[in-house]
Amino acid sequence: MTMRLAPLIAILASASSLASCSDTASVQEPPLTEAALAAVKDDPGAARRPLARAIDDLFTRDGLGETRAVVLLHGGEIAAERYAPGYDADTRFISWSMAKTVTAVMIGMLVADGRLELGAPAPVPAWQRPGDARSEITLRHLLQMRSGLDHTEAGPVPVESSEVRMLFLDGRDDMAGWAEEQPLEAEPGERFEYSSNTTVILADIAARTLTDSEDPEDRRQAVADYLHARLFEPLGMSSVVPEFDASGTLIGGSLIHATARDWARFADFLRNKGSYRGAQLVPRQWIEQMVTPSPKSPHYGYQTWLNRPTGEADHPLIPERAPESLFAMIGHMGQYALVSPSQRVTLVRLGHSDAPQRRAMLQQAADVLELYPQS
Repeated sequence: MTMRLAPLIAILASASSLASCSDTASVQEPPLTEAALAAVKDDPGAARRPLARAIDDLFTRDGLGETRAVVLLHGGEIAAERYAPGYDADTRFISWSMAKTVTAVMIGMLVADGRLELGAPAPVPAWQRPGDARSEITLRHLLQMRSGLDHTEAGPVPVESSEVRMLFLDGRDDMAGWAEEQPLEAEPGERFEYSSNTTVILADIAARTLTDSEDPEDRRQAVADYLHARLFEPLGMSSVVPEFDASGTLIGGSLIHATARDWARFADFLRNKGSYRGAQLVPRQWIEQMVTPSPKSPHYGYQTWLNRPTGEADHPLIPERAPESLFAMIGHMGQYALVSPSQRVTLVRLGHSDAPQRRAMLQQAADVLELYPQS
């Protein structure tokens, strides 16, 4: 009986094995294209083919929106770089709200220069009249989005958004003036409310610090010269084009243009705590404060998003999958510069994705990050 069963068992086992192989083949991923492999450098700091696959998925997987550029740095060197058709290394990409972090660095430089004081009332002339409660707003409150001003970033009716009104409607010629004239809706420092208007106020403070002139061209030139001399030129960010409004105020909450490589270069400069090729462009302590949670928002520092849990399901980053030390610059419709110091990684993804697509895209970005070990 045992002798008769043995061949049958062998046949069944062989059939099972073939079925298993067939199942594996049916779910096998398609071969990597030449473009996918060419995007990854020879020594990217992680397994090359899995990395090529993970980045390829950012461009090809359904449900992520349109990825236009990816630049991945490991240890300050380009590990991978890829562009969608119609875009390349010379394309300038709009920052949207990634610009906020640039504005925060500019403010940090002015603080380091001794020209601004972090804990002092923000030097906005319109708030200094006797009895004006807005005089209690400090520079730190503005940096942490805790001004208390009646700024509503977005809502069901676009034309009622403070951002839309400032950028495109009644505030467009003097954005900072419009943002600064809004009343308080909360005590300064009491609560977190994300606001592009707040960042434009910071940009106006920078202009007033750098020049006494009210002439728009003088204001524009003073800020542009400062940024280029102190930040962009030392970093080698030759592609940067900042936009200014008609009053000469940097639109520092949303409108700076640069190549994907330059956005990666700036983000990696933050990973290095303000140092670039041995030069400390902004104090390390300032960058550390930028990535320290504010008292009212564990996921936000100085104009910078943090990967800290908030206890809420909806989070702008990926605290369940990436290190707590990760921080990010995030721009409208899917502009991301993800910085993971413990992995020595900076990942820039630029494109166009709606809210559900952004959530899915971040999970795919997490797949890229997870290929790198933490130190």
